Amino acid sequence: MPPPKRVVIADDTMKADEAYRLACEGTALLWRGDYQNARQLLLAMSRRADRKPRKPVLSLSKRPVLSLVEGTSGVPGEAFNLHRQAQSQRARTLAMILLPLDGDYTIPLRRAPDLRQACTEAYGGAGGEPSVASLRELLGLIGAHEWRKKGVEIPALGARIHPHYGVFSPVRGEYVGLVNEAPLPPIGLAFDIGTGTGVLAAVLARRGVKRVVATDQDPRALACARENLARLGLSEQVEVVQADLFPAAKAPLIVCNPPWIPARPSSPIEHAIFDPDSRMLRGFISGLAAHLEPGGEGWLVLSDIAEHLGLRSRDKLLALFAAAGLQVVGRIDVRPHHPKVSDAIDPLHAARAAEVTSLWRLAVKA
Repeated sequence: MPPPKRVVIADDTMKADEAYRLACEGTALLWRGDYQNARQLLLAMSRRADRKPRKPVLSLSKRPVLSLVEGTSGVPGEAFNLHRQAQSQRARTLAMILLPLDGDYTIPLRRAPDLRQACTEAYGGAGGEPSVASLRELLGLIGAHEWRKKGVEIPALGARIHPHYGVFSPVRGEYVGLVNEAPLPPIGLAFDIGTGTGVLAAVLARRGVKRVVATDQDPRALACARENLARLGLSEQVEVVQADLFPAAKAPLIVCNPPWIPARPSSPIEHAIFDPDSRMLRGFISGLAAHLEPGGEGWLVLSDIAEHLGLRSRDKLLALFAAAGLQVVGRIDVRPHHPKVSDAIDPLHAARAAEVTSLWRLAVKA
């Protein structure tokens, strides 16, 4: 985020209503009071930001959809964009509480926790100049540090994957299950495009693929994947390389789980969710035929939530396959089972409830 245009000093005497008003006006609050009181203030501001919940409204059109944001026409694409705008404004407002950081990432406030390790993992080695950071950002660093320390249980591996800060966590286990269950002939080589934490490369290796080349262009993801694969004892079997999509070779199996929603990300972590103009999806589909060995398959793991949000049609996806000289030789579907599927209060509930995640088996047309 850009630095705020105006900053005022705030401490334990500031009331939540005043803090929220200033934050909504774009004024940041540089906190000089007790750390735990700053957290309480953030919670109070969050309640004020959420005071007017957005409720789903049923459209009366011939093709019923749920309006995701109050005051919209019920057109899913419009509602989704308005929802993102509202979430972005909320995030900007709640990021206006700033905490001081010393050069070693110590927070010089009463009752402040030791965040040096979490900050080092996110920002790199300490020893720099004093700085400030959003309290909300620092709480996110704490969460990222805990994810990295504890890891995410992956049933297909019988082990945990440890995501780094800024690398998407594989908490949506259904897509991992699809790659673990799809029919896999005996092959000696596979590519995992956009590996992230390395979880799909690890699944392929555990399934018996003798050599896997895992690619990514994000340095955080590359370091995360290498660390996870080393922890799983798969470093000799899986090679992690920096590349924009494909390595310079061909393989009998190429797997890709691109971002599922064609929209512009507003932060680095959102690159794992939002794919502007479907750049990665289009790149994978258009380049697949040139990197497949004869008789090989490309496995595209993709949710249809973009279709339910009105952001991409099924016909458009099939047209991309046809234009790239590909044919669908099989498809495996699964419904997600994360908590938001049954959360009727979630503004995106209608789309999430209808969502299906698929593994498309693609081959070059004969």
